Amino acid sequence: MLNSRHILLVLGLLLVIEGVFMILSGGISWLYGEFDLPYHFISAAICMGFGGIIASVNWNAPKAIGKRDGYLIVTLVWVVFSLFGLLPFWLSGAIPSFTDAFFETMSGFTTTGSSILNDIEALPHGLLFWRSLIQWFGGMGIIVLSLAILPLLGVGGMQMFVAEVPGPVPDKLHPRITQTAKRLYGIYVMFTFAEAILLYLGGMTPFDAICHSFTTMATGGYSTKQASMAYFSSPYLQYVVVLFMFIAGANFTLSYSALHGRFKKVIKDEEFRYYLGFVLVISVMVGGVLYCTDSSLGAEHAWRDGIFQVVSIITTTGYATADYLLWVPFLSIIIFLCMFLGGSAGSTGGGIKIVRIVLLMKNSLFELKRLVHPNAVIPVRYNTRAVGQGIVINILAFIVFYMMIVGVSMVIMSIMGFDLNTALGAVATSIGNIGPGLGDVGPALNFYQVPGFGKWFLSFLMLIGRLELFTVILLFSPYFWKG
Repeated sequence: MLNSRHILLVLGLLLVIEGVFMILSGGISWLYGEFDLPYHFISAAICMGFGGIIASVNWNAPKAIGKRDGYLIVTLVWVVFSLFGLLPFWLSGAIPSFTDAFFETMSGFTTTGSSILNDIEALPHGLLFWRSLIQWFGGMGIIVLSLAILPLLGVGGMQMFVAEVPGPVPDKLHPRITQTAKRLYGIYVMFTFAEAILLYLGGMTPFDAICHSFTTMATGGYSTKQASMAYFSSPYLQYVVVLFMFIAGANFTLSYSALHGRFKKVIKDEEFRYYLGFVLVISVMVGGVLYCTDSSLGAEHAWRDGIFQVVSIITTTGYATADYLLWVPFLSIIIFLCMFLGGSAGSTGGGIKIVRIVLLMKNSLFELKRLVHPNAVIPVRYNTRAVGQGIVINILAFIVFYMMIVGVSMVIMSIMGFDLNTALGAVATSIGNIGPGLGDVGPALNFYQVPGFGKWFLSFLMLIGRLELFTVILLFSPYFWKG
């Protein structure tokens, strides 16, 4: 039986935390003296007041929770945070449509980075900061942050941690889940601060440096400029962003090992080697073709445009320095295929994840051997260890669900009148939490022209993509509600 009172308690406490973050963005509005100042504090008051009432009413709720409670809490948290997080945009009139405000906010929290804004620079600094902050908040995960700062959530925290953290098998840095959450967020904060300093030293304003470091480490891609990173023509700034996109797309437990001098563990990690290999090989391919097909680009510029777009798409960050739809068709197809890779498990990246791709390829190749040697025991190995059949089946199920959802969603988008490229691009970028897509939702355009139903539907795809499909799909299963 679901522990509904504890679920409400958790939601209430987390709404109070969201209100505190709104106050921070209100401080930015006060600093710049802009019109949106009262709307941040009104939104914060609504969040904290509503959350405080729910938490106080359910304060003495039984603390023990099970797996079903964890899945329901995680899904509800992301929906509720988006519904309340849209308030500063909507109340201020910066995004007057409730649907558009929800789409922008869900895209932010899920670190998708798709936008409906046609003039980002017109937003006041407080709203730009809130827009970046919600991506940073969602990057490592709302529940992970909550476990790090609210000891109360440590009870049953593993169920929520598993439901939110991306990857087939979540890594723990400490036997206690709250300590794992604290260490993960410690690394996250440190990298964010380091990138902000480097961007500032490269010529960005302190405000732009902070906002871009938030959205880079979250692999979210929201920029303070309509032209995204193409606005900043500095090679130094673009290479800094490439470096931190790559770091954010790697497993944070490996970053923890590297920071503690255990470099052999990083080098020996199979997923990291594939991740690095994919990035380098595809970047060299794209950069080389760009150099050969565009006479206006020098070798360095072609390499930079290539590696920037490749890392941005593979890590699902979604920043852009060039419109890849204007490249030769071969490169556009390569970039599109990169949308289905995703970052590493345990990173802030979205997508299918490199580890699933690797294990799927291995299992497929080994299946050929099993056909020749039907009596042989040929286990799939990952990092020299045999992978349990349950994990392999889970990955196969994940891929099947992923492709089925993409296919059905494309049909739904086409019914709304979108051509094949746009429908496929919108669906792939939403469920993969990437940002720019293909066709009319490519890097030079946005999602403003998508009808209202389409925005709600794509928001749902963003949610199930961020929570790794099963967490949300389970709620629509009759098995979840039995017992």
